[in-house]
Amino acid sequence: MTKKILIIGAGLGGLTAAGCLLKAGFDVEVYEQAPKLAEVGAGIQMSANAMHVLNHLGIGDKISSQSVRPAAYVFRLHDTGEIVDTFSLSEEHLKMHKAPYNQAHRADLHRFLSECVEGLKENCIRLNKKVIQFKETAREATVLFEDGTNASGDILVGADGVKSIIRDQMFGAIPATYTGDSAWRITVPREDLPENFMDHVMSVWMGPGKHAVTYWIKGGELLNFVGCVETPVAPDESWTAKFSWDKLQSDFNGWHPDIQRIINLADKDECYRWALYNRPVVQQWSTDRVTILGDAAHSTLPYLAQGAAMAIEDGAVLARALLQSGSIPDGLELYQQNRYERTKKVVETSNMNRRIFHLNSAAEIREHFSNRNEGDDRNGWLYSYNPLTVDLV
Repeated sequence: MTKKILIIGAGLGGLTAAGCLLKAGFDVEVYEQAPKLAEVGAGIQMSANAMHVLNHLGIGDKISSQSVRPAAYVFRLHDTGEIVDTFSLSEEHLKMHKAPYNQAHRADLHRFLSECVEGLKENCIRLNKKVIQFKETAREATVLFEDGTNASGDILVGADGVKSIIRDQMFGAIPATYTGDSAWRITVPREDLPENFMDHVMSVWMGPGKHAVTYWIKGGELLNFVGCVETPVAPDESWTAKFSWDKLQSDFNGWHPDIQRIINLADKDECYRWALYNRPVVQQWSTDRVTILGDAAHSTLPYLAQGAAMAIEDGAVLARALLQSGSIPDGLELYQQNRYERTKKVVETSNMNRRIFHLNSAAEIREHFSNRNEGDDRNGWLYSYNPLTVDLV
């Protein structure tokens, strides 16, 4: 009998899981608390490890058509722009890993994923469904919603983000610790910038107590800027909090003229800043019929550009693990044991990058990169992972 799987959350991870599970022959229902499907944020990076899954779902070409494939990953000093390290992406990444490195708008990826899921099963995504709690028996898992309704299935998947209700009910509330950083995000249209402003590369600008990331999205029509700054007072953890443009400008005073130009051209009413919180990676992900994925299991700071990629990988591995196993508990255990160490390493590497990117002097930054080949490291374990073919053991 086809197993029925309930997914809580229609973000990137939940929709990817839904698509992979539907393609694998499972019956899926997705429940989302928001009244409409939408994605906040701006830029997103998808290396080969994520693109394998998007290609599998049939949306790889669509997202590629709306993306930029950066020529290189470039690490720069914040004030002079001096390049202290670089490694190739674009054609080399595609040749090495058999899938591209794309930079796109999150809203485009979210739209393509939701269209994919609805194409595989009409009315699969149910909106205005806020979860209160779930119940689990030996035969099924039932989720209860705020509107008084409920739904039951063979498996329940919590893809409901960093504040996951499913995770907290399973294992108790996971405390969040403020990292001391907040991240600005703005975009600037190409038409507002000088001709040939910034190459099509992924740039990390590093300086004392803060760093910035710049790259093109929307086929090169929009420049994405993310600026992570050490902020002593812990604000609310919100993607949609707006702050003063004057504060943004003062945070990057003295930085390279290109950074100044981007900030000066930003829409002064559209300057967003969100607080970055740490949560430990959950070691136990599953019960016999309930599991979690994405940020619910391993929220990742944006210092390695892999948070969304890990959620995308989760969805593909979950589908494979359930197909490969003789029972639901065995399948969820196989999924968990094949995802824990990898996602933990990504979280820890992201945390380490935060320290490196915020070193106090150019000499310290140069010394770090002189002792490490960033490209070889990432190509060796991060980008080379294919969630569709990796052995599940």
